[in-house]
Amino acid sequence: MKILSFISAVVLSFFTLAFNANAVDLPATSAKGAILIDAATGEILFEKNCKEKLPMASTTKIMSAMLALESGNLDEEFVVDSDAIKVEGSSMGLQEGDRVTMRALVHGMLLPSGNDAANAAAVRICGSVEAFVQLMNDRAVELGLTSTHFVTPSGLDDDTDEHYSSAYDMAILAKEALKNPDFREICGKYNAKLKYGNPPYERWLTNSNKLLNTCDGVIGVKTGFTDKAKRCLVSACERNDATLICVTLNAPNDWLDHSRLFDYGFTMFEKQKLPAETNKFIVNVVGGTEDTVECETKIPQLNMLRGKADEVTSEVYINHFLYAPVVENTEVGKITYYYKDQVIHEEPIVTSRTVGYKKAEKEQSFFSKCCSKLGELF
Repeated sequence: MKILSFISAVVLSFFTLAFNANAVDLPATSAKGAILIDAATGEILFEKNCKEKLPMASTTKIMSAMLALESGNLDEEFVVDSDAIKVEGSSMGLQEGDRVTMRALVHGMLLPSGNDAANAAAVRICGSVEAFVQLMNDRAVELGLTSTHFVTPSGLDDDTDEHYSSAYDMAILAKEALKNPDFREICGKYNAKLKYGNPPYERWLTNSNKLLNTCDGVIGVKTGFTDKAKRCLVSACERNDATLICVTLNAPNDWLDHSRLFDYGFTMFEKQKLPAETNKFIVNVVGGTEDTVECETKIPQLNMLRGKADEVTSEVYINHFLYAPVVENTEVGKITYYYKDQVIHEEPIVTSRTVGYKKAEKEQSFFSKCCSKLGELF
């Protein structure tokens, strides 16, 4: 009986291991370099040669568009530089003398992948393409993109092989760019009606990112192709309040690669309650009918990688006192949640009830005080 029990246990263990192995099988990818990360934490869920330096084609425009949006005056009209728009490849249709806005150029970069839009923005912001490229490289250093070097704002191939990045760096760049609400909105548009030209007139631009219509939850980001780089794609997908970023460089079957990687990645997520010592607080009130007021916050549940909630830390930022009157549901602070020093969530702390203003007693006049004393005597 002991021998049979031992054999049964071994067989059961074998099938359990086999089942678990199949359950976590990584999807195949056609890419030379690839990565899948959690946009909130930067956690790597899948990678293939993710640090290898490779040409990245028009995914370069993620950096160009982000810098353009940060330049300000997005809706101010100006005339495009005539030399800047004389560039080969994909285009938003700019011609000499056209009047545009920076916002329109960003649409032109992120939707039809206009090389003319990238060059026009570069000259407008820095005075020359070369100066803008330096700005791109400086920002890459700030973001810690150690495997990235830019030569053009558009991503067109260069003869020096000095225009390159890595799947990892492009994921970190996309993560940063998506923090900009304008970038996030524009890169997720299937099409957009814009007005530019000489004189400006309305026209439609269509996004080259097919995943926006074929993969559930995709919100961007940027396609790319050159003869040297082959097919490149950076995409982001949001499901159940979690966001993943996927990058493939030199991937013949990139649409399918990204769809499979997203389906795989989201199976690793679940709703988890974030750790908190308390959700109740007491704040002092100055000049109120009561000396203190109760405050509270929600204990959030986030859709995040299994088991990672235990690694989350939090810090409380709250006012030391409030001046009366205090209105119910007034925000008095917040709890910030961190995962590996990165902010992943913030929850407001609000007052639980109203505390009125304590009216000061009126001081008696000299005549009233005298009358009161006389009254006491008689």
